[in-house]
Amino acid sequence: MDYDDDPADRRAVAAGDPLPPGDWAEYGRADREEALYVAHQARIAGIFRRNVHPQDVGDLVQETFRRLFSAKGVHAAFLDAPGAYLAAAARTILKNRKRSGVRGQLQAHHSFEDHEVAGPDPHATLEHRDMLRRVEDAIAKLDPTTRDVFLMHRFDDVSYPEIGRLKGMDVKAVERHIVKALIAVRKARDTHS
Repeated sequence: MDYDDDPADRRAVAAGDPLPPGDWAEYGRADREEALYVAHQARIAGIFRRNVHPQDVGDLVQETFRRLFSAKGVHAAFLDAPGAYLAAAARTILKNRKRSGVRGQLQAHHSFEDHEVAGPDPHATLEHRDMLRRVEDAIAKLDPTTRDVFLMHRFDDVSYPEIGRLKGMDVKAVERHIVKALIAVRKARDTHS
């Protein structure tokens, strides 16, 4: 006979009664976490499968669940919508990977099985070098103010209003200088001397 079977045995906890040990709250936590993993693993893997290299999917799924299970003040089994929390964590992981450039590093990787082992095409390299020389010459031939405005915006990443403030001109004048420089660069790039 279980304790709860007989209603006569039930009594309310009085103010002076000792409470059960705190570690009882953790009883069955591993089972609850495993149930959450089984229930949501496929969906989270699907989020990653669309956005990362297949070999990274398992690691990222594990990282997502690690975040859920190690979040302070959050017991995974007591969340109202653990699937929504996991999906948001997965999207955050993807954003962080994109921001850190992991995707670019993977795309830059070349396997030994690739057939592009011979190296870059020397003819294309010479053409690119020639085009770069023509563009540099075109920028050097620009009016000094136009050249300064263009270089400040393109290479120093200074905004139009900030350039206008520094050069003592309005934003429209800055835009005109940028357009003039871009036309000169485009002509130099497209011209084959």
